[in-house]
Amino acid sequence: MNKNFGKSSVFSLFKGVPLSYILVALFLLQILLAVGLTAYLSISNGQKAVNEVASELRRQVANRVEQNLQTYLSTPRQLLRGNQNVIDIGLLKMENLATWESYLIKQLEIFPDAIALTVSNEQQEHLAIQKLNDRQFLLRFADKSTGYDLYTYRIDRQVQRTQLPEVIKNYDARSRLDYQAAVTAKKFSFSRIFTPLTEPTLLISASQPIYNSQGQLLGVNSTLTHISQIGDLLQNINVGKSGQVFIIERSGLLVASSTTEEPFRVQNGKPIRLAASQSGNSFTQASAKYLATKFSNFDQIQSLQQLDFFLDGKRQFLEVRPLQGEPNVNWLIIVAVPEADFIGQIDRNTQTTIFLCLGGLGLATLLGIVTARWITQPIVYFSTATKDLANFTNSEDSVVIVQGIKELEVLGGSFNKMMQQLRKTFSVLSTKNEELELQVKQRTQDLKQEIQERINSERRLGQHNQALAELANHRAISEGNLETAFKIITQKAANALEVERVGVWLFNGERTKLQCISLYERRNQIHSAGLERNLVDYPIYFKALASARTIILTHTRTDLRVQELWDELLEPNNIVSLIDTSIWVGGEVVGTVLYEQIKVPRTWELSEQNFVSSIAEFVALTLEVCDRKRAESALREAKEAAEVANRAKSTFLGNISHDLRTPLSSMLGITEALQDQVYGLVSPQQRQYLNMLESSGKNLLELINQILDLTDIESSKIELQLAATSIQGLCDSSLSFVKHLAFQKNIQLSVQVPEELEPIQVDEGRIRQVFINLLTNAIKFTKEGGKVWIEVQPNSTNEYIFFSVVDTGIGMLSDDLFKLFQPFVQVENSSTHRAAGTGLGLVMVQRIVELHGGTVHAESQLGKGSRFTVKLPWKKFGEWGVRTNY
Repeated sequence: MNKNFGKSSVFSLFKGVPLSYILVALFLLQILLAVGLTAYLSISNGQKAVNEVASELRRQVANRVEQNLQTYLSTPRQLLRGNQNVIDIGLLKMENLATWESYLIKQLEIFPDAIALTVSNEQQEHLAIQKLNDRQFLLRFADKSTGYDLYTYRIDRQVQRTQLPEVIKNYDARSRLDYQAAVTAKKFSFSRIFTPLTEPTLLISASQPIYNSQGQLLGVNSTLTHISQIGDLLQNINVGKSGQVFIIERSGLLVASSTTEEPFRVQNGKPIRLAASQSGNSFTQASAKYLATKFSNFDQIQSLQQLDFFLDGKRQFLEVRPLQGEPNVNWLIIVAVPEADFIGQIDRNTQTTIFLCLGGLGLATLLGIVTARWITQPIVYFSTATKDLANFTNSEDSVVIVQGIKELEVLGGSFNKMMQQLRKTFSVLSTKNEELELQVKQRTQDLKQEIQERINSERRLGQHNQALAELANHRAISEGNLETAFKIITQKAANALEVERVGVWLFNGERTKLQCISLYERRNQIHSAGLERNLVDYPIYFKALASARTIILTHTRTDLRVQELWDELLEPNNIVSLIDTSIWVGGEVVGTVLYEQIKVPRTWELSEQNFVSSIAEFVALTLEVCDRKRAESALREAKEAAEVANRAKSTFLGNISHDLRTPLSSMLGITEALQDQVYGLVSPQQRQYLNMLESSGKNLLELINQILDLTDIESSKIELQLAATSIQGLCDSSLSFVKHLAFQKNIQLSVQVPEELEPIQVDEGRIRQVFINLLTNAIKFTKEGGKVWIEVQPNSTNEYIFFSVVDTGIGMLSDDLFKLFQPFVQVENSSTHRAAGTGLGLVMVQRIVELHGGTVHAESQLGKGSRFTVKLPWKKFGEWGVRTNY
């Protein structure tokens, strides 16, 4: 296995560089990778630890703040719910607020976070207790006794009142915002944060509507609390070294902060709410501005968000958590912690790591230089010794001695053994080389022989293709000239296959004998015929021909299928190989094409087998063409005989019809004169016979006229007089001709023609004759009281138009429809065999319609009537060319 490192794209970069430099460079590269990876992992793990610690600290702080807020905001709920319970058990009455005074004072002492408690009822009464300090309270009271004026008193723990001069006339607590908000909410709720006029602070109230057992509103109980207490709670929470916690409303206004900053400013003696983005604390202000940029609307913050941003190039961690669970308290808790609170020690550890890595890099460089020199010196000596031994034929006694490194010593010993083995191998290779040269010469001779065989094969294939092409274009084959075609086929096949004899053999009619139609002998270039082989003499051979499409024999002496032919035919003619290919015509074997090889046995190649199959197909094609030519000749002779007979029939019918019509007309004239009593009186019995004579004569005259018309049509003597004809008029005039027949059987006649149809270009008289014949037949086979009508309908493209004559008559079987248009044939059944007729009416209809380029179609159902449809070419008038005859 050859490993060519010298041509590698990587090692080509070090071409000409000393090994010592390469080793030092590789050592340094390894150390740099190790040091760099160590530093990267150290910094990455430190950053990951910072993120985890910061995330956990923010989460814990936010949880603590949320718990404190929930505790702070639950105090008003507990207080007001307790009042509701006291009212429910009947200890306090909403109708008597005077009993609430001492109770509210006790509650203010129990709940120090509350600064005021109020209760108002629907009777316009109001009571409020506000804590001034631990000993004094402020009482505001209005009821019926005060005329619903609000009086203010200062009271102490002993409930001693000192009235103050402040009096508010006609005071109605029901108009207060907290009262109306509680009534609207119908449940406990907090108010919005607001600033009082009396002191600079932020307040929030909680209200609870009071209902009786019937759900009727009795009044509202409220409590008032300082927001500043939330700031005190936040200041007691430690957030790292310099972290902050602040609470804002969804509007961005500051609620409380863990810093000493108040959430409002005093302007003109009035407290004004402060937005977090306008805070005097830079960290609070930057955090609020980042959130305003991150979220266009604080209402979008519906879940916990952990974020980070940069302030003065330093990373800051944020956690924003919505406060939920209290009505109307929709605040955001924001915990902000600088990354610098966590990363100081990590930065110091990173610096130490970098210094240690640089020291390790310097030490590794020094060790790399020493190691490289220690390794390369023996290698240089070994390389010099190897160059001296490069030409081992001139240095048979050369020995390489290397000392220093154990591995190189082992390599030197192996090198010496390799040289000895190479000398032995060289001797063996010299011998093998001579043997290979002889094998190459022998293989070259074999290849030349194979090439020559391939050339011969291609030459024979070219001969086959040329012979097939010439046969395909030969006139004798296309004309079915058997004698000439078989001679050409056998000669072309013998020359292309280079065989001695090719013959075409055909079975006789009884398939008991094979007859040679054409035999070509290539050596003498002669054609012969007339040889025969009988089934009784060669039954096994005949059976083989019938069962196999092709018989392929390389040695005729040993094949059982032709053993019957050996003594008499094969051995005398020295035929050693042959191919018999069956000739298939009309799905059966009609003969065989026989190819015979003499003297030298022959193995038949696949291309030769395909060629003989193609030759058999040409023989079959010639036979088929010959049969077709004979059939065409017989058909042509039969057609000519039929035309002669038809002309004779037409001439005969025409002559006899003219000869019969003249005396028949005279007979009808004499009969009519006798009926008119021109020659004297006629008895009733004589008149009856005369009527019978007249009826029979008229039927006979009609038959003669129809025969003459049919004869004229078949002899093409009729010329159509085409003209634009109204379709409606054509139908109406046809019906008028058969009205008397319909009247006699009480049959209703009608016509269905679409409006505004364009005229049709026809011979009006001939087409009217068609409709009259169809209408007459319909009336004839329709019982009394039935219906007969004409339907007209063009197709969608106006290329054709359909005329249908429909009746409700006796109908006929579908098997009898094919007899309708045969001359002198009438369809008979139990209802029609008594009807008079010649059997030529429908034949005349069909001939006339076909002269117009149309067709006639019949439909019928026994007992339900018939429909005869005439399809005629039709275009809009003006688009037709003039046509005078057919």
